[in-house]
Amino acid sequence: MENLYCWEEGFWKRGLLHIAGVDEAGRGPLAGPVTAAAVILPQGLFIPGLKDSKELTPLQRQELAQIIKARSLAWAIGWASVAEIDRLNIVVATRWAMWRALMALPLKPDHVLIDGLDLPGLPFPQTAIVDGDRQCASIAAASILAKVARDRLMEIYHHLFPGYNFAQNKGYPTPEHKKALKELGPCPLHRQSFKAKV
Repeated sequence: MENLYCWEEGFWKRGLLHIAGVDEAGRGPLAGPVTAAAVILPQGLFIPGLKDSKELTPLQRQELAQIIKARSLAWAIGWASVAEIDRLNIVVATRWAMWRALMALPLKPDHVLIDGLDLPGLPFPQTAIVDGDRQCASIAAASILAKVARDRLMEIYHHLFPGYNFAQNKGYPTPEHKKALKELGPCPLHRQSFKAKV
């Protein structure tokens, strides 16, 4: 678990205390926005159970999200819409969501740690880390906030666009979702640039 904090520790020892981790949720679904979160953890904070959001249950994510929000120095969420995904492509839209999360932070980061992607033109020093959500505490924390925020939104959309079971599949291409798409066609929440094999 201590290894999860090695990236932050390296910067903290150099006197850089505001290290922002950034991650996204929702690159793979057929429907819904892509969501990013940015988190700055305080030096010395140890959060039991913190790990990549994909390795946690929904209840664990929700409980950890409350702790992260309460105990982090700063956090923020950024979004990129379905229209932006279709117009720009998913990678560019993801970068925009990450950028928006970082710009919404109430604290200016000394350095930014990003899961997988670089952010061209970012006004802060940055490091892209492959599989960062498994290697870096602040990125893992961001992955949890992004996932929880997006899941909650998709649960709201479930009631606005009945028939696709967004509360369960969160827009991902499950067999049930593909079947509904084939029977009902796409709704305004579906990404027209993503072609589902139904």
